Amino acid sequence: MSNPQEELLPPSAEDDELTLPRASINKIIKELVPTVRVANESRELILNCCSEFIHLISSEANEVCNMRNKKTINAEHVLEALERLGFHDYKQEAEAVLHDCKEVAAKRRRQSTRLENLGIPEEELLRQQQELFAKAREEQAREEQQQWMSMQAAAMVQRPPLVDGSIASKPSEDDEDEDDDDY
Repeated sequence: MSNPQEELLPPSAEDDELTLPRASINKIIKELVPTVRVANESRELILNCCSEFIHLISSEANEVCNMRNKKTINAEHVLEALERLGFHDYKQEAEAVLHDCKEVAAKRRRQSTRLENLGIPEEELLRQQQELFAKAREEQAREEQQQWMSMQAAAMVQRPPLVDGSIASKPSEDDEDEDDDDY
């Protein structure tokens, strides 16, 4: 026979993957009985019981799933597993939780789009978007105009005016060559 104290010890490293997170179990215990101290040995027992319960239900649900020639265990398979294992009272609570989960999921799907969350009609959003595009185009045109004017001003600075007010042109290479031919 095995020693009952050994059963309460934490599982070995190879079985560690099959347990629930201790922090989650501790949090649940603290929420359910906040004024009661729970010994570590008791926490381990609760952890092992929870893991065993999940294993039992999932194994039974898998059998139900296989009997129906399905590849995925769904909520109905789990509820039938609870019934088959004699958890009739717990099945009713599980059905209530399933109903709540389905409502939350449906609500989340309805609220998933940002447009619906804003509370602004789509036509108004489109108008605002077009207005922003127009402002951006105006700003871009202003910047391009400023750049062009800056380039023109820079070009004027590089070409000094002549005595008669006209702008001096840059000497061509031919003019320079004529000076060289005087030798």
